[in-house]
Amino acid sequence: MKKIVLTGGGTAGHVTPNIALLPALQEAGYEITYMGSYDGIEKKLISDFDIPYVGISTGKFRRYLDIQNFTDPFRVIKGFSEARKFLKTYQPDVVFSKGGFVSVPVVRAAASLGIPCIIHESDMTPGLANRLCISAAVKICCNFPETLKLLPQGKAVLTGSPIRAELSRGNKLAGLDMCGFTANKPVIMVIGGSLGAANVNKAVRDALPKLLEDFQVVHLCGKDKMDNLLLTTPGYKQFEYVKSELKDLFAMADIVISRAGANAICELLALKKPNILIPLPASSSRGDQILNAQSFEAQGFSIVINEDDLLTDLLVDRVHELYFTRQTYHEAMGKSGQIDSVKTIMGLLEQAVQSK
Repeated sequence: MKKIVLTGGGTAGHVTPNIALLPALQEAGYEITYMGSYDGIEKKLISDFDIPYVGISTGKFRRYLDIQNFTDPFRVIKGFSEARKFLKTYQPDVVFSKGGFVSVPVVRAAASLGIPCIIHESDMTPGLANRLCISAAVKICCNFPETLKLLPQGKAVLTGSPIRAELSRGNKLAGLDMCGFTANKPVIMVIGGSLGAANVNKAVRDALPKLLEDFQVVHLCGKDKMDNLLLTTPGYKQFEYVKSELKDLFAMADIVISRAGANAICELLALKKPNILIPLPASSSRGDQILNAQSFEAQGFSIVINEDDLLTDLLVDRVHELYFTRQTYHEAMGKSGQIDSVKTIMGLLEQAVQSK
């Protein structure tokens, strides 16, 4: 049996693409082990899948002054030692890393043992953790054509991001029933991320009187972000978050308004959902969402609104523009080479195993 070690963690975005690969890996006959931090979010997320989990010590690489900058290097060294000890005994055929700081000691330890490593970079510009792993990787998967120019020639492959297969198996009627919507009026789906996006939530709610004239709106507004004054508004349905029902809401949605996190927009691309992206501003991030959104706009996949320009009339105008030209966006996404990510990545893994 072929053996693979998956790694990545720190945020859900560094874990869910690994989860999306699980069915294909199991079908291909891989024995799977996950390596992550002792108690990170990755441990919680993987616990639902009956996969062996190995915890290691990890530290964060900070660009700012912090007392932990003096202690975390020792945690990373310890994590490298723990990872190398396990990998030497387990002897996997390949390691696949989705990034995050926990992946660094795993990838570097695997490379030191001659185990081929494939890493995946979600954002347009590689993050620090992945930059520390590039030299140890045999292939580097990425989501954006622009990223290819930033990576070593011969290593970089435009794959897109793996998404869960079940997201494409939704039932539109189930979504309509869940929201109490009619089938005779188009639906806008608003996604702000698991914690919500306060400015996006406010802009959508301010625009509701105009939006509800022509659309129904399902709003995934984030934990503790429900507006109780709008609970009985006809044609408007709020959820803090959803789990298995997400596929049905996607099937129901005609267009989507979303932040521009890499995994979120790759789901929109794979499902070919015309979308408006409102990226997290540079003042609140390293600017990766802005670059992600610009790339999708340039490829004809999205309309982009900068948060600083997010006024009611502009949002309403862009929604109507997107809806009436939605077929153009759908066709552009259908021509993308970033859609069948799982198949492409599985091919790279098989090549790595055979080369070993």
